[in-house]
Amino acid sequence: MAARDLYHEIVVIALEKDGWNVTDDPLVIPAGKRKLKIDLGAEKLLAAEKEEEKIAVEIKTFSGLSEIYDFYTALGQYKFYLYTLSKASSPRTLFLAVSSDIYHEFFEET
Repeated sequence: MAARDLYHEIVVIALEKDGWNVTDDPLVIPAGKRKLKIDLGAEKLLAAEKEEEKIAVEIKTFSGLSEIYDFYTALGQYKFYLYTLSKASSPRTLFLAVSSDIYHEFFEET
């Protein structure tokens, strides 16, 4: 079993508190001859439409020696996963889970 990110269980708990059902831990997506493992797959029933919304969540801790290197690595991985989900015709929306500090530093528009 691969090592999990520091925030893995926190993200699972947050998703469940928000009404998501974690269906895959990890979510395995075919990518040619290989299989990608995105940290989580989850579904939520949309009562008004009686349809399910599906998401994939990649969790990143940014605990390396360089936050900028971690940012580039996470961004590249996110883009590749997005491309792979698209090629697999997956109905899932991809999210990148990071701490609020990292979000404010790298992703929030100023």
